[in-house]
Amino acid sequence: MTQSMTGFARGSVTTGEMTITVELRSVNNRFLDLHIRCPESLRVFEQPWRRKIGEQIHRGKVELHIKLNDQTDNRLAEIDSEGLSRLHKMLDQVARVIPDTTAPDQLSVLAAPGVLLSAMIDEDALGQYVAKALDQALSQLVVNRREEGAVLATVVLDRVATMRELLDLLKANLPILREQQEQRILHRLAQIDVEPDAKRLEEELVYSAQKSDVEEELDRLDAHLNAIEKALQGSAPCGRRLDFLMQELNREANTLSSKATALSTTETAVEFKVLIEQMREQIQNIE
Repeated sequence: MTQSMTGFARGSVTTGEMTITVELRSVNNRFLDLHIRCPESLRVFEQPWRRKIGEQIHRGKVELHIKLNDQTDNRLAEIDSEGLSRLHKMLDQVARVIPDTTAPDQLSVLAAPGVLLSAMIDEDALGQYVAKALDQALSQLVVNRREEGAVLATVVLDRVATMRELLDLLKANLPILREQQEQRILHRLAQIDVEPDAKRLEEELVYSAQKSDVEEELDRLDAHLNAIEKALQGSAPCGRRLDFLMQELNREANTLSSKATALSTTETAVEFKVLIEQMREQIQNIE
């Protein structure tokens, strides 16, 4: 299924007093370029995150942002009674040895190590919660990219259908265009009032027909359009292949224009190039 390279998604998990939020943002890029912003304590899980994302996303610049919101910071801290008692005993010992020592104030006592209780964080459990939030965000990002990819595919296929209509019309008119080209040559000869050698005239007419023959270009254009439809209907990432096919279409359109012997053919070639450029703009966002 066709995927866009642009999208945004968010996943979150709340456990106890902590909320883990994972945000994924992607834009178009030639390759997969993953940037991660997270607390340093979670860097140990970076490689599993990269593997998980790489299994779902193949192209695009992807930003992964992990935020931890610990609600315990908003509550009043609790005093460790045992720690406070140990500090009190140590201060008494200091006072007996050095009687002139100034006793610390209450804020200094609270700031001493071991006086306030601190919540212990299980990093392995936290990594599992982050992985769960990442799964949520990644699943939603893939859905969003597929939805936008479907829109892009519809736009491209619409241009393909228009090109095919013009191509079929041009193929149907080829015999008429060849006849018109031959009549123009004969008309020019008649204007200069010269009796040409019959064999030489036949050779020139054949040469002119070969020089302006565009059947091969039209067949290749048709084949490229078929390849575009097949790529968009497949399940594998097709952005790079589509980009290559745009180059091939443009090359054939240029050749068609250079071989044109009628204004209608030139106009068709120009219309082809306009449609190709419109498709190329959309394909830049396809994975």
